[in-house]
Amino acid sequence: MSDGNFNRSLLPRTDYQSGVRAGRARERQRALDAFMGTLTSAFPTATDEEKARALQMFRHALEDKE
Repeated sequence: MSDGNFNRSLLPRTDYQSGVRAGRARERQRALDAFMGTLTSAFPTATDEEKARALQMFRHALEDKE
């Protein structure tokens, strides 16, 4: 019968680190969703290519901040 120690290697090192990573990922996705919503409402005539280029620039700006 196992004492459970083998399972520790499968878990993140601490709950704090995994929580921070999950929170950052969630907030990044919320920021991207908010940006796309704002972009669509502010520039309804923008083409899909222009929106994709703006989204790529915004993603790049988010990565630079981290």
